[in-house]
Amino acid sequence: MKKSLLMVVTALMVVTTACSSGGSKSPSNSAAPTSAPAATTAGDATKEPVTLSIVAKDLMGDDPGVQKLMKGIEEGMKAEGKNIKLKVVPVQSGTYSEKLGLLLQSGNIPDLIYFQGGDYQFAVTQKILEDLTPFIDKSTNVKASMNVFNQERMKNYPYLLWLSPLNSAVPVVRQDWFDKTASGKDLLSNPTSDNYYAFFKELKEKSGAKYAYTAAGTLDELDVMFGQSFGLTSTWIKGDDGKYAFGKTTQFEKDKLLFYAKLYKDGLLDPEFLTKKWDTKEKAFYDGQAAIMAGTQGKVIDIYNNKSVSQNGAAAKVMTLPPAKGKAQGYTPVDISKESRGFAIAKTSKNKDMAFAVLEYMAGQKGQMLDKLGVEGDEYQIVNNKIKLTDKFAAWFPHFVESTVNFKPDKEFDPATPYFSEQASKSLQMFASMSTKDNTFVIPAELASKWDASTAKYKEFAADLVTGKKSAADFDKFVQDWNAAGGKEVTEYANKTIK
Repeated sequence: MKKSLLMVVTALMVVTTACSSGGSKSPSNSAAPTSAPAATTAGDATKEPVTLSIVAKDLMGDDPGVQKLMKGIEEGMKAEGKNIKLKVVPVQSGTYSEKLGLLLQSGNIPDLIYFQGGDYQFAVTQKILEDLTPFIDKSTNVKASMNVFNQERMKNYPYLLWLSPLNSAVPVVRQDWFDKTASGKDLLSNPTSDNYYAFFKELKEKSGAKYAYTAAGTLDELDVMFGQSFGLTSTWIKGDDGKYAFGKTTQFEKDKLLFYAKLYKDGLLDPEFLTKKWDTKEKAFYDGQAAIMAGTQGKVIDIYNNKSVSQNGAAAKVMTLPPAKGKAQGYTPVDISKESRGFAIAKTSKNKDMAFAVLEYMAGQKGQMLDKLGVEGDEYQIVNNKIKLTDKFAAWFPHFVESTVNFKPDKEFDPATPYFSEQASKSLQMFASMSTKDNTFVIPAELASKWDASTAKYKEFAADLVTGKKSAADFDKFVQDWNAAGGKEVTEYANKTIK
C-alpha cells in the first residue's frame, strides 16, 4: 500500500496547477494580523482547556461520528501538551454558504470557520479573516502537507487553508457498460468529440440508460470533458490582436455550446441537468438512468466506485474517461487564484494560536490517521501488523486534510482494504497527466458585482442555447449583453492584470 500511496502522491506532485470551474473570485480586504503568531503555542495540559468554537459544513454536533472525531482531536492534542475543548457551532439546514452568512452576521463568529463559497463578502464587509501566512511560515505539519497549488493560492489569498488534492472533477463510466460498446476502444485511442458522440449513442443503446451524461445544475461538469477540445484552454483567451477576451464570449464557446445542444436534442444529455442536485445526479448514475457523471478525482471517485459496486455488483466498478481531444486536450484548466473553500481563523478570536494548532495537529501523522481512517477498533484494525479497514470505514471521511502529500502511516494497508481503490488512484494519475494551469485572477471588490452580473448573463444564455430556447444566431446579442452587464470593465481589468 505504501507503493500505492506513493503513486498517488507522485501523481499529485506532477500537476503544476490548482482547480477551478473556470471563473474568477472576489477578494478579501482583511487587514494584516495584529501580531506575528507562533504556529504551535503549547498549552498547559493540567489547566482548564481552552475552548475553541468551530463551524463546518459537515460538522454536526449531534452526529456520533463527529463527536468521536472531536474527542479524538482533544485527546490527541492534550497528549501533546495543548489542552483544548472543541465546541461545534450548529448551522441551520439549507445552503451552507447562506446559512453561515446569517450566523456570522448575527455576531456569532467562531474561532475556526470553514467556508465553501461566501468568504469574499464577509471578508470585505466585516474584515473578519486572519492572514494565515505568519502561522504557516512557522508551521511544520501544515507546510509539509501543502502542495504547490496550495502555496500559490495562499500567496494570492492568504485567508483560506484547504489541504486537499485539486478539487477538480473527472468523468467516470461504469466499466461493465463501457465493455459492452465497440466504440469504446476507438474512443480511448482517439477521444475526439465526434468519437465521444458515437460512444454516447452506443452506450445509451447498449446499457439501457435513459441518457449518457448527467450533471448537477451546471455545464461545468460537461466542460471537464469537452471544454479544452473546443479551444477553451483558459478562462481568458488571447486573440490575434494580443488582447484577452473572456473565453465564454468567443467562437470557441459558441461551438462548444452548439455541441452540447446536439447532445441535449438527441437525448444524450440528462434533460433535467439544470435542476438536478449532487445527490439526485448520483442517484441517477447508481440507478442506471445515467451512464456517465463527473466527480472530484481521488476520494470521491472511490466513493462512487464503492457505491456503484455495492448497488450493481462487482462488474459495475467505475473507470475514469479521458478529456476530449481537439484544438487541445485536458480537463478543466486549474484555477490558482485562491482556494474556493477551506478553513479560516476569525480575526475576532482570542485564541488564534490554539486555533491554528488544531489545523497543525490535523496535518500531522496522528491527526491524519484520525481524520482519514477514524478510530482504531472501529473504522480500522491492526491485523498482522497491517491496517485493515472495517465496514464502518465506508461512512468515515476526512474533514480537515484530504491530501495524501504528507500522509505516511507507519504500517502498510491490508491489500484487501486499500485506502484508495485502483479507480481512485487512476483518476488522480489521469488528472495529473492531463491538466493545465488557468489564468484566472482574484476579481477586485469594486468589480465583483459587475462580474456576478455578467456571469449570470452567461449562465442564462448557455442554458437557453443548450435546451433549444436560443440559437446560434443569438450568440452575438449575448456577448453584447455580457459586456453591458459589466463584462467590458472586467475584460479591461483582465488585460491590465494578466501577465
